[in-house]
Amino acid sequence: MSGSRQNVTFPSNGRTAHGYLAPPPAGTGPGLVVVQEWWGLTSHMTSMVDRFAAEGFVALAPDLYGGATTHDGTEAARMLRELPVERAAADLAGSVDFLLGLPEVTGDAVGVVGFCMGGGFALSLAAREGDRVAAVVPFYGLPKDPDFDYRGLTAHVLGHYAERDRSLPAEVVDEAAIRIGEATDRRPEIHFYPAGHAFMNDENLLGTHDGLQAKIAWQRTLSFLRGHLG
Repeated sequence: MSGSRQNVTFPSNGRTAHGYLAPPPAGTGPGLVVVQEWWGLTSHMTSMVDRFAAEGFVALAPDLYGGATTHDGTEAARMLRELPVERAAADLAGSVDFLLGLPEVTGDAVGVVGFCMGGGFALSLAAREGDRVAAVVPFYGLPKDPDFDYRGLTAHVLGHYAERDRSLPAEVVDEAAIRIGEATDRRPEIHFYPAGHAFMNDENLLGTHDGLQAKIAWQRTLSFLRGHLG
């Protein structure tokens, strides 16, 4: 276990939350919450924040584990089990408050992108925050509760999932997309990639990183966010 790259603090439900914030070259831009994988706020996650910032977003990754990171699957599973869900939800809601309160952030709604564990949290955050989240992009993740209530979600949804992901079969993703459509007036845009879980993560130990599919998903994500965040 090692420490993460925190560089900012913000209030969250009566406590202080931590995260990694990167501004765009122009100094201002739409706000974007980047939600970590179960490994924590690793160098991969902060590099994703930097990449989004370079593309014009004021990007923030809240540190849901309070500084802890790991590259061990057993340890990551333990950290996820021990993560207080309500505290994580409060930290994520606090990150939306924080971004919308920054003078550098344009607009009155943010985008949310989440990876693996963070993909589920991204969707739940969008449902919780309503019209304060205009666009949500889950990568190979869904809320843990298969009966999750999506009725508060007003954001546009773009989902990226892997065809060879044993932890998240395509039929489960399809069912979630149907549930979102039934609960809201949104029809999620879902893409399946000929790759394995965590194909965006060039640091993952699963051997499933796929540079080509990652590039395709990245370009789709940028176009989607720009289209809905202005």
